[in-house]
Amino acid sequence: MGNTTYGFIGLGHMGSPMARRVLDDKRLLLVHDVSPDAVARIAQEGAVAAPSLKAVVEGADVIFLSLPEPSTVQAVAREIGAAATAGSRTRYVVDFSTIGPKAAVDVAAVLRENQITYVEAPVSGGPKGAANGTLAVMVSCAERAFEEVGKSLDIFGTVFHVGEGYGQAQTLKLANNMLSVCAVVATAEALSMGVKAGLSPTRMLEVINKSSGRNTATEAKYPRAVVTRTFDYGFSTRLAYKDVRLCVDESEGLGVPMIIGAAVRQIMAITNSSYGPESDFTTAARVVEQWSGVEIKD
Repeated sequence: MGNTTYGFIGLGHMGSPMARRVLDDKRLLLVHDVSPDAVARIAQEGAVAAPSLKAVVEGADVIFLSLPEPSTVQAVAREIGAAATAGSRTRYVVDFSTIGPKAAVDVAAVLRENQITYVEAPVSGGPKGAANGTLAVMVSCAERAFEEVGKSLDIFGTVFHVGEGYGQAQTLKLANNMLSVCAVVATAEALSMGVKAGLSPTRMLEVINKSSGRNTATEAKYPRAVVTRTFDYGFSTRLAYKDVRLCVDESEGLGVPMIIGAAVRQIMAITNSSYGPESDFTTAARVVEQWSGVEIKD
């Protein structure tokens, strides 16, 4: 899409590094966020600070969203729709947020009423993947829309067109995040057992990562954020809890049993209550540690 101006709404842990990827690609970028500081930082790097969401709609052909909650995306979609006029430029809204299938369908309908096409594109890979352009970008939208905007998403990572129905990419993202959080909780149980038996967690991880039990938690999250006791991997308990709740709700609605997922949801609810929503989701290990009477450290 030559001579395209882009907008970016939502400059948090994921949005800010993704916006920088747009700037690094020498694209024109308008940015807006509830945090003036977040906007100022990106503006110093070459983005244009939009004074309002309406200004983004008036000036950008494609708007990217990276927002934390379904209700926030729905509210922003309504604002975009209200701001859209015959003279505004926005034709596509590409949503990187994790909001669940039902909210995605609702947002698509709101934007469609204002002749704007919704491109559902949740991402996985965390802030590091966002900064390095190595995210998995899961897209569901009509084939024609994907042909229009799909290539513009390559700067963020590997793009997968997973279907044409709204809600499909969100379903895949929820499945992915459930597996990720399950790995964090299951690894906490396995390592707590080993520590209580006198094993070194670092040595356990070395062996597991050469064995069939390896997973994303054993390979990255525990060595970096649990054994070191920093609990700072970069994904909040609030968001992890939201994602597993959405996943279990969607599964139940489809008539698919999610027994393990429901147990993980409870662990994340306890983590959220005990350590706060802004704690890192690896803090779930501390819940299991407390029950076990150990700490996963050397």
